[in-house]
Amino acid sequence: MGISERKEREKQRRIKEIVDAAEKVFFSKGFKNATMEEIAEKAELSKGTLYLYFSSKDHLYGQIMKRSCKILFDRFEDAAAQRKLGADKVDAIGDAYYLFYLEEQDYFNVMINFESKHLSEEDFVAMKTEENCNPHAVLIDSIITGIKDGSIREDVKPVETALILWSFTTGLLQMTSQKKDLLEKGYNMQIDGIIAQACNILDYGIRK
Repeated sequence: MGISERKEREKQRRIKEIVDAAEKVFFSKGFKNATMEEIAEKAELSKGTLYLYFSSKDHLYGQIMKRSCKILFDRFEDAAAQRKLGADKVDAIGDAYYLFYLEEQDYFNVMINFESKHLSEEDFVAMKTEENCNPHAVLIDSIITGIKDGSIREDVKPVETALILWSFTTGLLQMTSQKKDLLEKGYNMQIDGIIAQACNILDYGIRK
């Protein structure tokens, strides 16, 4: 391995360590309350050295957003690969999203709290072009597959439908999380039952 390769390897190792440190700080304190000083301390670096790699909290937040998307992308791909028909792939993706919500609360919250101002233009472009960071693409492809194999209606528009399914499910997960006590104790509803009913409604809306 040449000198340039070793330098690049060391750079990538340092970047990973910084993002790992930033992740811990963001998860424990939230984006708003986290500071670059705390991230530098967690990474065992000087603040000046930290700024050599990342120009702002926004830049670092974008890196963690990319991690969230990659984890969700992998879950979506694995789920879709287990089914043959497109409509069944969409169902499996919905189940995978719910499990992501249950098992990866910190990453889920990163995605939910994400706003464009939290992401540098450089990272935004990278996320748009990196296929392995785009879980929406898996959902869109599954809808297209369903239209072709006849399990999803022909009048369904893949991109718009993927956005609707994503928005509906995300909003439902947020609502049931925030209103859990009221729903369970006040209305005697079970969260899993609400999610299952919602999935049935969505499924009915797209299947042929």
